[in-house]
Order: sequence, then C-alpha cells, then structure tokens
Amino acid sequence: MSLRPLTPESLQEKGPIPRHVAIIMDGNGRWARRRGVPRILGHRAGREAVRDTVRGAVALGVEVLTLYTFSTENWERPKTEVKGLMAFLKRVLKEEVKDLDAQNVRLRVIGRARDLAPDVRDVVDHAVARLSKNDGLLLVLALSYSGRAEILDAVRQLVAEAGSRPVTPLKVDERVFEAHLQTAGLPDPDLLIRTSGERRISNFLLWQLAYTELVFDDALWPDFRRKNLFRAVSDFQGRERRFGKID
Repeated sequence: MSLRPLTPESLQEKGPIPRHVAIIMDGNGRWARRRGVPRILGHRAGREAVRDTVRGAVALGVEVLTLYTFSTENWERPKTEVKGLMAFLKRVLKEEVKDLDAQNVRLRVIGRARDLAPDVRDVVDHAVARLSKNDGLLLVLALSYSGRAEILDAVRQLVAEAGSRPVTPLKVDERVFEAHLQTAGLPDPDLLIRTSGERRISNFLLWQLAYTELVFDDALWPDFRRKNLFRAVSDFQGRERRFGKID
C-alpha cells in the first residue's frame, strides 16, 4: 500500500500548520568535503535549498520562517571563507529579492548588524525596504546572531532604561523582557529543524525555543528540499503539545 504523498493540501487537512518554523542550516562544509570541493561551494549549493524551502513554506501557509544564516561564532572561521560568505550573501540578496517579492515575502534581519561591513548592511537594508510592503511569509535571517548575545543585549537595554526612569524588578516579567528581544512581536517557533544529523541548538534562539518541537534531519543542508520541510511538519502535527500542562 502506497503512502499518501505529503503536499501542502494534505498537511493542511491533517492538522495545524506551525506558525513559525526555524531552521539551523547545517552541513554545507561536509557536503563540499565529500565532493572534494572548496567549502564555499557547499554554501553556494545551499542556495537552492533556501529557495525551495521558502517556496514550500509559502505553499504551506507558514507565517514566519527563520533561518540561522551566520552566527557570531562564524566570524572565527578563516578570513577567506568569511569574505566569500559575505560576498555570496550580497549576491544572493540582490538576485533573489525579485523572486521573494513575487511570492509576497517580507524580510527581517536579527543579530548584531553592526558587525556587518557597510556594503553588506546596505544590500540587506535595500532588500528589507524592497519587500516591506508585502504581507505574506516573513523571512527572518539571523545574521551575526547569538542567542546569548541577544539575551545580554536585552538585559543591557533594561538596565539602561532603569537608569533614566524607575523600573522595579517585579515589573520585569516575560512580556517586558520579550519586548527587548530582537524577535519582539514574533510568535515563538513552533518547530525547529536542524539538518546534517547534528542534535544541538548551537546558541540559536535560546529564549524563544523553550517549548519548540525539535526535528533533526540527516540531510546535509544543500540536499534539503521542501519535501524535507513537509516531513518535519507532518512529524510536528503528530505530537501532543502540552507546554508543561496536563491535557
């Protein structure tokens, strides 16, 4: 007996679609190493994975798709690789913005933008502005991002505000704290997918992932496609989410 293929329609009939999907795109380097090519070619091969995953998310009706694009730790990689990644990021944003616009996708960036070179920031800002009038999928790129740094930055903002006006500790609840995070206004991820078979969250959205469902896919990121996304969503739909409570 053949299994029913997973399609956006079949998944929408099966159950709720996660509002927010976050993905740790891992395995570009290993993909390149297995083929005996430079690491940067692995990152370039991952471009099609991003494109197809975005289209799959749009088809499903996902509201927010957050991609762990470049971490603060990634700055410690060889300078030639970092330079190549930044150049590649600029080119991809310039070339993909038209297709994203056609899909009614919006763009947002989280992370320490001040770490990016001015020419990279200019391209990012242009893409965000170009897509700002859309009202479909919100694509969030985590660039120079660190979950710990995000939490520290939020604390620093609260401390700075306390210096200008009284803020009692009891008034700093989750709602107030979350308003100082870079993801302010976004729902927490319902589903986190990590590729390449690794099973860790690597300093990604540490506050926001408190009750997120985790799916680990063995595919290296360049080989990831919308079918992998659909499988992860199907897995998500089969879980019972109680958020620490009793059903």
